[in-house]
Amino acid sequence: MDNNTLETCTKILKDSKNIVVLTGAGISTESGIKDFRSRTGIYKHAPEYILSLDYFYKHPKEFYQFAIENLYHPDAVPNKGHQILAKWEGEGRVGSIITQNIDGLHQKAGSKNVIEFHGTIKTATCQNCGKKYSTSEMINRIETLKDFYLCNHCETKRKEDRFIKPDVVLFGDTGEWFSMEGFNHILNLIRGADCLLVLGTSLKVTPFSTFPQYKSVGVPIIIINKGDTPYDFAPNTFVIQESIGSTLTRIVF
Repeated sequence: MDNNTLETCTKILKDSKNIVVLTGAGISTESGIKDFRSRTGIYKHAPEYILSLDYFYKHPKEFYQFAIENLYHPDAVPNKGHQILAKWEGEGRVGSIITQNIDGLHQKAGSKNVIEFHGTIKTATCQNCGKKYSTSEMINRIETLKDFYLCNHCETKRKEDRFIKPDVVLFGDTGEWFSMEGFNHILNLIRGADCLLVLGTSLKVTPFSTFPQYKSVGVPIIIINKGDTPYDFAPNTFVIQESIGSTLTRIVF
């Protein structure tokens, strides 16, 4: 790690009063959760299509089996990166965390101002009546009911209308934050940041990847990610391609 870059990043973060953090799978891999696109990621063992809305409706049983095995990690614990972000939020330095992750580890670490842009794996919702089910409830339903994915609290002519879908954003899907109101809220947070801290994301998946473009002029971007991103050579951008937890641990105020 370049000590000059680390010192510069430390000073920027120390002087910041409203850091907005963008996080991706790279922060969760340090808690033992597989990412999607690396050489050992989930998509090396299954096609992206398996996490599409179309596949979910055509093969709900197979979808749930895959999702429970690969996306649900109830025993995972926050790592140093999560813990430091929660500490900085408590100190009034981090204003918001906008995450691609669905594992809830930011909240487990104590962060409160978290936007789960791609949803959460902790719950599922009936697409007709809106009844919420915890994922542990869904696992119990899988073990006891044949058509576990059909809500039995409502009825419709087409059974597909009462499918219970995990509250994650699938390919071909839209989530809570994909509305005009949701986007504007996120963009206003980014515009108000005095530092943009990017952790563990390649920033190649739209629309999440567009968010850094909306920062105010002159606001620095700090990227800690083991791979390249499209923003690595942008003006006033500082890049550290190393572990998130160990890097943030070295940033002492």
